[in-house]
Amino acid sequence: MPSRLFLWSLVSALAGFLFGFDTVVISGAEKTIQHLWGLSAEMHGLAMGAALWGTVVGSLAGSWPTDRFGRKRTLLVIGVLFLIGSVWSAFANEVYSFMVARFLGGIAIGVSTVAAPLYIAEISPPESRGRLAGMFQFNIVFGILVAFCSNYLLSGLGDHAWRWMLGIMAVPSAIYTGACFLIPESPRWLLTRGADRRAGLAVLRQVHPKAPEAELTAMADVMTASASENSASSRGFWCREMRTPILIAFLVAFFNQLSGINAILYFAPRIFELTGLGPQAALLQSAGIGVTNLIFTFAGLWLIDRVGRRTLLYVGSFGYILSLGLTAWAFYSGHYSIVPACIFAFIAAHAVGQGTVIWVLISEIFPDRFRAMGQSLGSFTHWIFAALLTTVFPLAVTAFHPGAVFLFFCFMMILQLVWVKLMVPETKNRSLEEIQRDLMGGQKS
Repeated sequence: MPSRLFLWSLVSALAGFLFGFDTVVISGAEKTIQHLWGLSAEMHGLAMGAALWGTVVGSLAGSWPTDRFGRKRTLLVIGVLFLIGSVWSAFANEVYSFMVARFLGGIAIGVSTVAAPLYIAEISPPESRGRLAGMFQFNIVFGILVAFCSNYLLSGLGDHAWRWMLGIMAVPSAIYTGACFLIPESPRWLLTRGADRRAGLAVLRQVHPKAPEAELTAMADVMTASASENSASSRGFWCREMRTPILIAFLVAFFNQLSGINAILYFAPRIFELTGLGPQAALLQSAGIGVTNLIFTFAGLWLIDRVGRRTLLYVGSFGYILSLGLTAWAFYSGHYSIVPACIFAFIAAHAVGQGTVIWVLISEIFPDRFRAMGQSLGSFTHWIFAALLTTVFPLAVTAFHPGAVFLFFCFMMILQLVWVKLMVPETKNRSLEEIQRDLMGGQKS
């Protein structure tokens, strides 16, 4: 693999670091903000979910700038939005201003889940596409770990510690924004949307430095022909031929959130406090979530191009069911001591399974013409359910027994296991055009 290809993928995947950091950094500040501004449970849920509602908007609209202005420019704007949102939220003096700032950062997250995995998938060769596109998820969990550790280290700075927790993200936001100037545009976008064959071939030469010119020209012809064939069709995105990739994108994102992952990440300190841990110990246990997530994401990245996407979803599903079932039992029976271990096992199952697979799989299953729209659909589905669950979770653990909440998540993962068995294709070591032909024909790979 050319080193430049790895570096381009890494820069794009740094949007995932900001995504992970921004998603979890609020967990260290949420109780202080609730007390500081005297928020009711309902308003507290809205404030905590503001960023997630921003991701809903960003993911829904993200396909338009990604297709219209290109992958690179969109990634650059994402960095600017993260920078503004982090500084604004740190200086907010009342809940409504805070919610607007978090909403803006959420838009950046939503657009990043459309543009970044798509960009990496389009510059990657089939044999390493899983590992490279999976770096987006790795950076998400790395950002989560750094956010948990940052919260713990900054928690002793007094009454304004929460402002430092939120504002520190301006530093990686600025670094990422500058790095975006160093990457090229996606060759597929240049050849199909940008109508710049010369620039597209130039990028392909950098991606495949050892390939002869005739092979590069053939690659460009295949990409252009595939896009032209789809463009010539009068059928739009919501047509019968697209039903399989649409269903896969929707359900992989739906089940990802119905595992409870975002609710657990957002409210990890509070969940641990329900077991009797003090606030500082709960924050430290939350940092353990980040370490577990990182280690098992490494495992997922190592496995994804070896055993495949479908196998990892099987492994993750069984891990979900076992860990969530035991967590529910612990809350019902009063055996709280096993809850941290069960939560860590849940995070491990997510990291090696759904966490590694989701953004890779969605970026692979749509044809060039509809890839941004398909990525937007999967991302929108992911974030609308993340926003709903995060907003409702504080009310749910108050209105219902915590064991019942985790039992619900466990049942949803049983349904996911059935879905993986019946519908999910295997896409490892296959070109995007091969995957497109099979799924558009309604066949399972």
